Amino acid sequence: MFDIKWIRENPEAFDAGLDKRGLAPLSQDLIALDKKRRASQTQAQEIKSARNQISKQIGAAKAKGEDAADLIAEVSRSKQAEGEAEKDAAELTRELDSALSAIPNLPGDGVPVGKDEDDNIEVRTWGEPVSLDFGPKEHFDLGESLGLMDFDRAAKISGARFVVLTGALARMERALAAFMLDLHTTENGYEEVNPPALVNDTALYGTGQLPKFGEDLFRTTDGFWMIPTAEVPLTNLVSGEILEEGQLPIRRTAMTWCFRSEAGAAGRDTRGMIRQHQFTKVELVSIADPEHSDDELERMTSCAEGILQKLELPYRVVVLSTGDMGFSAQKTYDIEVWLSGQKRYREISSCSNCGDFQARRMKTRYRPEGEKGTRFVHTLNGSGLAVGRTLVAVLENYQQADGSIVVPEVLRPYMGGLEVITADG
Repeated sequence: MFDIKWIRENPEAFDAGLDKRGLAPLSQDLIALDKKRRASQTQAQEIKSARNQISKQIGAAKAKGEDAADLIAEVSRSKQAEGEAEKDAAELTRELDSALSAIPNLPGDGVPVGKDEDDNIEVRTWGEPVSLDFGPKEHFDLGESLGLMDFDRAAKISGARFVVLTGALARMERALAAFMLDLHTTENGYEEVNPPALVNDTALYGTGQLPKFGEDLFRTTDGFWMIPTAEVPLTNLVSGEILEEGQLPIRRTAMTWCFRSEAGAAGRDTRGMIRQHQFTKVELVSIADPEHSDDELERMTSCAEGILQKLELPYRVVVLSTGDMGFSAQKTYDIEVWLSGQKRYREISSCSNCGDFQARRMKTRYRPEGEKGTRFVHTLNGSGLAVGRTLVAVLENYQQADGSIVVPEVLRPYMGGLEVITADG
């Protein structure tokens, strides 16, 4: 969400940011709409001011015993005119807010300009891609061969893009989530939260999913939305609040189910667990002051990377181009894990600094020490990690020639000491 005053004062910078996003300039249209809105507001104020003067004249006339009928009629007409001006101003305000809420965040400094994911830039790699001396299988073939991953039965009860995990794989998914939460809360300084999985319109508007991306979400019949990510409830925990600078940064994490319609994913990743309607994710959210949010993004990304390092899963980090960034982000790092079965890197985490974009929508500020006024906070979010995709990476990179799966050492305490998953248990 943008401050129209800032757009009026910086139209060229605003349009330049849109251009990096591949969008046409909008500043003059928005400024013209704002000018009409302010004119209607001014008109309403002037009418009210004039009516107040007339009211004084009525009082004076009555005090003198004079006829005030014409003045009273003029007051009545004035009230009607003021109402019409206020109605126009309110409609123009809604139109302006609607236009502003549909515009994505402007890219931060140093973000590569590009059209899509092909223009993302690799920042670093960790570990060597696993090279197996046999024909590696993809995770769905491995899981089905073990008898612990069932897409057909899931489809029978829920439809496509769902899975049923049983036995050791169900336990491994739970183990991965617990391992991630334990690491983030004990070593990385995040506070664990168990938030609602159903939210209202206001919460989704605050983080930028509404109004533009409603088709990507699931909605209940009584108006709630199923969360697409724990970013939504975690970030909105501070909506409408004025925080003290000493409270920042606030760092929170949660493990939740996430729900996405995958409306734009027709024909993509139709097999397996990469892109599903329901999945488990551990989310990281930070609320920071503007001076430290860039450092907080680097820290958050490092925390997500640490999970993969302890699991000994090779990965790379890329900075997203302007054409591949999410709606609310001003800078994003994607962490892509190596999958031996697919023989390529796949996204397992996105860590983004949203600047004050979400804070303006949520009306969340902080009070800097020693200052009278308030400023908008910066919000950040990242996957720490997508649990299902981490399970996929473990299966594909820890597979053995006989189809069994070696359990990573750091997970064994969470798996009752189990070292290898086999078809016979």
